[in-house]
Amino acid sequence: MDLSPILNPLNDAQRAAVTAPLGPVLVLAGAGSGKTRVLTHRIAWLIQADGVSPHGVLAVTFTNKAAGEMRSRIERLLGMPGASLWIGTFHGIAHRLLRIHWREANLTQGFQILDSEDQQRLIRKILKAAELDESRWAPREVQWFINNNKDEGRRPQHLKDGNDPSRAQLIRLYAAYEEACARNGVVDFAELLLRAYELWRDNPPLLAHYRRRFRHVLVDEFQDTNAIQYAWMQLLAPPAPAAADADGARAGQPFVVGDDDQSVYRFRGARAENLQHFRRDYPQSQLFRLEQNYRSTAIILEAANGLIAHNASRLGKNLWTSGARGEPIRLYSAFNERDEAEFVTHRIREHVAHGGLRREVAILYRSNAQSRVFEEAFLSARMPYRVYGGLRFFERAEIKDALAYLRLIANRRDDASFERVVNLPARGVGAKSLDALREAARGAGSSLWEAAAARPRQRCTASWRSSSASPATRPRSPCTSRSTRC
Repeated sequence: MDLSPILNPLNDAQRAAVTAPLGPVLVLAGAGSGKTRVLTHRIAWLIQADGVSPHGVLAVTFTNKAAGEMRSRIERLLGMPGASLWIGTFHGIAHRLLRIHWREANLTQGFQILDSEDQQRLIRKILKAAELDESRWAPREVQWFINNNKDEGRRPQHLKDGNDPSRAQLIRLYAAYEEACARNGVVDFAELLLRAYELWRDNPPLLAHYRRRFRHVLVDEFQDTNAIQYAWMQLLAPPAPAAADADGARAGQPFVVGDDDQSVYRFRGARAENLQHFRRDYPQSQLFRLEQNYRSTAIILEAANGLIAHNASRLGKNLWTSGARGEPIRLYSAFNERDEAEFVTHRIREHVAHGGLRREVAILYRSNAQSRVFEEAFLSARMPYRVYGGLRFFERAEIKDALAYLRLIANRRDDASFERVVNLPARGVGAKSLDALREAARGAGSSLWEAAAARPRQRCTASWRSSSASPATRPRSPCTSRSTRC
């Protein structure tokens, strides 16, 4: 079998990682060092050289775009469709598992997924039912408390209040939120991961099935995994001696790729230390370092190496390139944000005056709030610009409205979707009507849809007089009154 298409495009370090003997593997991949290439070529190597079935491979990454790119590269390498490979994000694979095993996961068959906005809307509803002031109990903070504990694998019953009344209230809100989700047949994104973990943990025969199937588990961007994601991977590919199943074969071969120098999602619960935990939990793991960079100049890499060297807790690597040395880095310490914007505007003018094009200039900033000062400076200088970013397609109001209608069609107990569309388009259903409906639903223990269907309908009882009567003398129909709905 000709393996040259798999091996020839790789450098020495990449080739060593791709062809590593079976067993736990940790690849420290620096920025621009070809980690996606290593992952895809590793999968191709397993299938072509080691004779692994495509059905026995599970590859996990963090974005749908990365998963799609990985799948297409593998298809090109192997010359075969990649449909049999399980490649996706943690959330996507967890969702797939829960759809297949909804009964074992104690979910309704047509369960729906709440996005962040829908989750906050449900939390507001719970706060109102508990008669709690949103100025004191901010929905966003309650949401963070719930999601953070789910990311750590903790249910309300696992939490202790420590004699703190505020924490005790948050725990009660967490419990009420879980009850509301179960009643409405919905899950949030954090719940997907926690429920998929509990699915395997609480169903040993099911876990044994997937351990036998997915002998090879590959994880991208391992520095961005949180506690529940790492625990999920350990369940599927446990360290020795738990890794041997009934037939004596190893239950999983984890192959993880990450970079502790690129961990920027701590605020989302990411744990860069999972890279070090992997070395501790899998003591027989092989370590490979990808240090050749294909993206940046030598000057940029030297500056990056010098800065990150101050981090004493890193596993360590030193990026280098065989490419150009590049231009020196220039640092300007601005007096304030307006001085910074004026300096950038002046540099762009200089660039254009020397024959450069505006489209060759990019300005990077850490938060969207910083764009305002730059935009004001460009408008004042009559300099055209374009801001990239903004709302994603599925975050647009009209798209979320349409999806809410579809979710409500599929699941009439989805209260979050009902509340979103009950007055879209406007039907004269105001806050008071919705409050009354919530009270009725709470009293009956039903969904808002069921409560609305159970309410007696007003009927139009007024009848027209004979057609010969003038419009002025006809009795007014209740249907023509703004305050009456028939």
